Amino acid sequence: MSEIIEIETKRLFLRQWKESDFELFAVMNSDEKVMEFFPAPLSRSESDERAIICQTLIAEKGWGFWALEEKSSGRFIGFTGLHTPSDDLPFSPCVEIGWRLSPDYWGKGFVTEAAKASLNVAFTQLKLDEIVSFTVKDNFRSLAVMERLGMSKQPSNFDHPALPEGHKLRKHSWYKIKQSQWSASAV
Repeated sequence: MSEIIEIETKRLFLRQWKESDFELFAVMNSDEKVMEFFPAPLSRSESDERAIICQTLIAEKGWGFWALEEKSSGRFIGFTGLHTPSDDLPFSPCVEIGWRLSPDYWGKGFVTEAAKASLNVAFTQLKLDEIVSFTVKDNFRSLAVMERLGMSKQPSNFDHPALPEGHKLRKHSWYKIKQSQWSASAV
């Protein structure tokens, strides 16, 4: 068990998961808009399983996909953070930055705010050299966040190995940012 890193930004807490988050997470994961670029919405049990994995990884490593809590309301609104993917990706081994947000909070800059704070932890506390992010090639909202973070689009797309040949979501774009680029952009 490691010391758990928790982050505070102007409007958010990035923190360890609580059981009280699970119900709102399940509502979010059952939403067709939220899950548009995933194979399918999640059942309550599938969603709870994902939340427990996030919770466990943070307890083990001290970091991971943190629960996002809006400060002003105290409400769970999604997650943002860092993760080591288990799939055999063309750029593995790697640490990715990822996010998922309740649609009531889209378009307000919460993901970018939380992702910048996550990158700061990745590069200043964890001393990681590089962070990647990837999504379905047509997920323009997430691709725009990657660009706002100063990440560089990589020239070739890839087929996600967890999806079968011919699946409409298999083709992914990916971005990366090195610690040296983050330092330059953070000044």
